Parts: sequence; structure tokens; C-alpha cells
Amino acid sequence: MFDKILIANRGEIALRVLRAAKELGIATVAVYSTADKEAMHVKLADESVCIGPPPARDSYLNVPALLAACEITGADAVHPGYGFLSENARFADILTEHGITFIGPKPEHIRVMGDKIEAKRTATRLGIPCVPGSPGAVSEASEALKIAEGIGYPVIVKAAAGGGGRGMKVAKNADELVNAISNAKIEAKAAFGDDAVYLEKYLAKPRHIEIQILGDGRGRAIHLGERDCSLQRRHQKVWEESPSPALNAAQREEIGGVCARAMAELGYIGVGTIEFLYEDGAFYFIEMNTRIQVEHPVTEMITGIDLVNEQIKIAAGSPLTIAQEDVRFNGAAIECRVNAEHARTFVPSPGRITYFHPPGGLGVRVDSAAYQGYNIPPNYDSLVGKLIVHARNRTEALMRLRRALDEFVVDGIETTLPLYRALVRNTDIQNGQYDIHWLEGYLNSDAANDI
Repeated sequence: MFDKILIANRGEIALRVLRAAKELGIATVAVYSTADKEAMHVKLADESVCIGPPPARDSYLNVPALLAACEITGADAVHPGYGFLSENARFADILTEHGITFIGPKPEHIRVMGDKIEAKRTATRLGIPCVPGSPGAVSEASEALKIAEGIGYPVIVKAAAGGGGRGMKVAKNADELVNAISNAKIEAKAAFGDDAVYLEKYLAKPRHIEIQILGDGRGRAIHLGERDCSLQRRHQKVWEESPSPALNAAQREEIGGVCARAMAELGYIGVGTIEFLYEDGAFYFIEMNTRIQVEHPVTEMITGIDLVNEQIKIAAGSPLTIAQEDVRFNGAAIECRVNAEHARTFVPSPGRITYFHPPGGLGVRVDSAAYQGYNIPPNYDSLVGKLIVHARNRTEALMRLRRALDEFVVDGIETTLPLYRALVRNTDIQNGQYDIHWLEGYLNSDAANDI
């Protein structure tokens, strides 16, 4: 087991990793920018090191500063959390070169899954169902037009190195496709430094379903069920739940088994999430995230398995001790991401929290690094915390969520809490009748006027 883990992140995920490490008896090192000197993970870690000024490029993305922090403190492993350097293969390589363990997958797997085109090729080879589309990057509009004619409109153009909805354009006909290719390439180049784009069939009303997997790099892998992340705004997840209202046990086991077998064949190590669009009973691979997910508590609540704990133990060389038949899915869980943003416009609202009262009670979990008097800095993402509820079934989980949201108080800044209070009372949400386009339609409707 590791002697000391440096947590190369901030906010609630840094605190989450710190807690798991402490429960394993491992010493922790927090790193922080000057904007985060009063952060909770800095206060609770065994040691802390300032790694630079507020801009992420000068602190949380500053690899030399992180290496220096490891050397100063004697950390023998680094947990990257999510975001920042969590899916940076070169960072993983550099740590290995310095004799430090990267708590995550092999660098080659990060590279493969970080390239959307190569990820799709790999998924196809491993037997994971994919969306019909181009076999690789398309460089000319004429090539794209020929492919689109074969798979049928509408189609979507995506950045090969993309994420978060950037470099994505939908085309309903040939004229729109020509413009979409041009605009997507420009946007992809600006956002990712790579203008490679590819083409896929655009699904009209799919759900976003992701499968949580866990592998030990020794040919063993299991799945821990699905999460439904269909409530999104501009391709950013807002609300996640498990099990999905759209799937039954047989579908869950079938797609979960496909993913587990694929990751075992790949020799994947650690946690990962394979994401799909789901429509009319069919799954279509879209990407794989080679890190812990923001929404991982949903899976932890219904399985009772500590994903970060398992992630650390596997990175330290322990074999996977959980067999697929050991995994039990218990009840229903829902997570709401509470951001420092206006609930209707999503305009950021950084600032000082003057009063903070998180909800409690049976089946209620709040993952947050916020506290009364804490200042939400404007330099990073606006996540204040995550509210997760668990109950015997979805109906009870919704009622518990409603109660917990009414208890949750954050004063001094705007938050998205009013949005969730409206969503949990919405008939479509209560009936599980929503897709990836539902939330944006709702926000543009009169129904959202009272948020």
C-alpha cells in the first residue's frame, strides 16, 4: 500500500479522495493555488503545498510544481481526481518516470480513449456497439456528404479531441453539413488545438446511459450497473440517477457484461465509465472516461462499494477482490450537482457563502468542500457540492430528494437549488419521461418562469 498520496486536485473531489485515503491509513498531501488557501481539503490534509497563483495553468495544471510537491513531501502516489490532469497521459508517463504511481489507468488507455476516433475503433474491436458514422476523421466536405448519404440525416459532427459539447454541430441536410464541418473544425482547433472531426448518425431523442466499470489490469473486470445522465444543459450533466428509469434488469446485465468483458480484454486498470446513447432499445458507444466521475456517488449508494477506495487499492497492486456475482444493486439513488450559478440562466455566481446548511437524515449524502464563510473563487468550475439521496425505490428517492432540497440552504451566492426544487416536482421527471434534450426544452418554456 502507498505511504503517502498527493491529491492533484481541489474542491469536493480532493476532499473525497482525502477521506478514502485516511480510511485506508494513508497519509495525504493537499496542493492548492493561492485562491484555495482556505479550502477544506487544505485544512484537513496531513500536509499541504502551495503550487502557484489562481490560474489553473500556473497551479493545478503545472506539472513541474506538482512534481516538486511530491519530492518535497515524499509522496509515492498521485490521485488526479477528475478534470485538470486526470486524463493526461503525458502526466501519467512523467510520474512513472519519477517513480511515482499515477492512481488511474495505463497511459496508453488514456490516450486511446482520449481520441474519440481511436476510442470508437477500439470499442468496435472489443464488441461494444457504436453509433453508425465515419470510420475515422473526415477532412473534406465531399467525404462527409458521401458518408451522411449512407447513414441518413440528421448527422452530428464531433471534434476528435473534444468534450463538453465543444466542436459539436448538428446538420439536418447537405447544406447544413458543409457549414457544420467548417465551423466544428474551427471550434475544435480553438478549444483543443486539433481540428480533426468525425461524423455520426444523430439520434433524435436518446437517453445518456453510462456503465461504471472496475478492472485490475490482470484480465479481471466487473461492471457496477448504469447511471442515467440524460438531464443535461449544453452537454453538461445536471442530474444523475441509478437505476435508469428506461432500463430493465436484463438490459442492464447485457450491456454491463459487454463492457466488463471488453475492459477485461483491454487489461484496463482502475475505474472507468463507458458512455452510451440509448434509443429504441439499442445502445451506441459515444466515449469512455478514464477517471473517477463526478457522479460516482450514485453508484456507491446502490452498490455499497467505495469506488475511490477500490481505485487506490488496485493502483497499489491489489487484485480485484469483488466478483461480478458479489455485486448487488440496492434501491435507487439520485444526484444533483449544486453549482454557484443562477438557476435559470446559469450565469456564474462566485463569492462568499454567508450561510451554509446542508440537509441530513437517512439516505442523504452531501459531497461538498463548502462551508459557511468559504469564498467560491471565480477561477474554476462553479460546483458548490453534490446532493445524493438513496431510498428503497425511485418514488421514495424522489420524495427524499424533495425533502432534502427544501432543507438545503446556501446564502450569499446564487445556486442551482431552485432548479432542482422545480425538477423534482415536475411530472415528466417523476415519471422518468425525459431524454438528453428535455432540460433545454424545459428551460426555454414558460414552465420554467418561476425558477
